[in-house]
Amino acid sequence: MASPMEQFAITTLQPLKLGAYDVSFTNSSLWMAIAVAAIGVFLFMGTARPQLVPNRMQAAVEYLHDFIGNMLRENVGPEGRKFVPLLFSIFIFVLVCNLLGLIPWVGAFTPTSHVAVTLGLAMLVFAIVCIVGFARHGLHFFSLFWPKDTFFPLAVFVAVIEFLSFLSRPFTLAIRLFANMTAGHVLLKVFGTFVVALGSFGALPLVFGVLPLAVNVALSALEVLIAVVQAYVFALLASIYLNDAINLH
Repeated sequence: MASPMEQFAITTLQPLKLGAYDVSFTNSSLWMAIAVAAIGVFLFMGTARPQLVPNRMQAAVEYLHDFIGNMLRENVGPEGRKFVPLLFSIFIFVLVCNLLGLIPWVGAFTPTSHVAVTLGLAMLVFAIVCIVGFARHGLHFFSLFWPKDTFFPLAVFVAVIEFLSFLSRPFTLAIRLFANMTAGHVLLKVFGTFVVALGSFGALPLVFGVLPLAVNVALSALEVLIAVVQAYVFALLASIYLNDAINLH
C-alpha cells in the first residue's frame, strides 16, 4: 500500500540548471502553472464581455473582487483600495491551488501542501508590509512595537515580545496553510486505503467498507470547506498586517 506521504513527493519533469542552481520544472511547478492558467481563463470569461446584468461567470468574478475589496475596506480603510489587486491575486491563487489538489483520478498535486510555496507567499506579504510601513512612516514604524503610556521596563519587555511576534508572522502564516492542507490530504489517503483494505474481505465487503467510505465522503466535503476557509484566512491576515503598516495602532 502506498504511503500517505507519497502524494507530496516532488518529482522533476524537466531538469533545468541556472548556473549552480537547480531550477528544474517539477510537478509542483506544473500545477501552479495550471492554477494560473485556470485563473486566467476564469477571469477572461468573466470580464471579456461585461454586461449591465452580469451572467454567472461575470457575477462570480465581481463577487470575489468585491469580497476582497470589502475585506480591505473593513480592515484597512479607504487606503486599502490600492492593495485590492495584490490581495485578490494571492487569495484566488491560494484558493485554486487548494481546490485543484482535491480533483480525483488525475494525479492532482496541491502546491500549498508544501511549506516552500506557502512561505514564499507569506514572505511576499511580509516584505510588502515592511516596505509600505517604512515608506509611509519611516522610522516611526517601529512605534508599532512600543506600547504607549506603559511603565518603561514593562514597555521594553512588551516591545521585545511584539517585535518577535512581528518577525514570526510569515512563518505562522505559511505553516497554518501548509499544515491544514497536508493534514487533510493525509486523512483522505488513510481513509481511502481503509476503504480498499477493509472492503476486500470476501464475505462482508459492505459491512467493512461502507463506514470508511462514508467517512471519506465527509472528509472530502470538509476538505473543500477547509480549502476555501484557508484561502480566506490567508487573505484576512494579510489585510490585518497591511492595516498595521498603514495605520499603525
